[in-house]
Amino acid sequence: MFLLNTFIIKALPYLPKSFIRIIAGKYIPGTSIQSAITAVKTLNNEGQHATLDILGEHTSDIKKANQITENYITILNEIKKNTLNCNISVKPSHLGTDINSEIALNNFKKILSNINDNFLRIDMEDSNLTDTTITILNKLKNISNVNVGSVIQAYLYRSENDIENMRPNSNIRLCKGIYNESNKIAIKDNQEINQNYIRLLKLAFKKNIYVGIATHDKILINEIIKLINDFNIQKEQFEFQYLYGVPMNDMIALYKEHNYKIRVYIPFGIDWYDYSIRRIKENPKIATYVINNLFRK
Repeated sequence: MFLLNTFIIKALPYLPKSFIRIIAGKYIPGTSIQSAITAVKTLNNEGQHATLDILGEHTSDIKKANQITENYITILNEIKKNTLNCNISVKPSHLGTDINSEIALNNFKKILSNINDNFLRIDMEDSNLTDTTITILNKLKNISNVNVGSVIQAYLYRSENDIENMRPNSNIRLCKGIYNESNKIAIKDNQEINQNYIRLLKLAFKKNIYVGIATHDKILINEIIKLINDFNIQKEQFEFQYLYGVPMNDMIALYKEHNYKIRVYIPFGIDWYDYSIRRIKENPKIATYVINNLFRK
């Protein structure tokens, strides 16, 4: 099995797109807004909340950035119409920071003006955009402090200072971070990242910041649950988050046992290919499962 998984990772650049698309169905509910809304309905019926993210980044065309903005507004309207437990997650570069930050800011403002008492999460990308993202966040918070939040990446050394500078009643998603950053600005050792994750989580709780605890690391999750119990953190101050399609059944059962709020991060859209490649590299067992089932037919 290990050899097959290794072979799949090496063969990824040569596999036909049609094959990757079969595997992509594990991680992405589809390419349309309606397919994403259907996935949210299913998860809501299972007692889980959701956040929707349109796949894509680094938009260099103004018309495309504006269209993506309109698509997010459509999503917000669909969420309201269907009375769903779902918010949205948006990448700054998807709304036009590569053109200029003002275009992205204006597009975020359009989305926020249509928020319908919902919530807008500004996703964090690589470190080149961290300062720009925080600037956009703070400008949007001047419009609505409670309807917009950001992401903190535990592998960045700067993250402790970023949390310290946050306003009261802030809302963050705390994740490890996925970008290949320089060791001058980022922690490289996974155990040290976990230690910093716990340190940042404690700081956020101390500042009464709402935290979306976003990790698939089961060792870290168990340590987090111990922290929550030891410090008697109220359930209204956090939620656990995971990526759509990532096998987390045992953890979901644990969350439900404790009556913790669960949110699923659901990416969808026409730019599914690169995202799917990343997910397969992280979990080649998915591709192995698909291959085994194909040969059984």
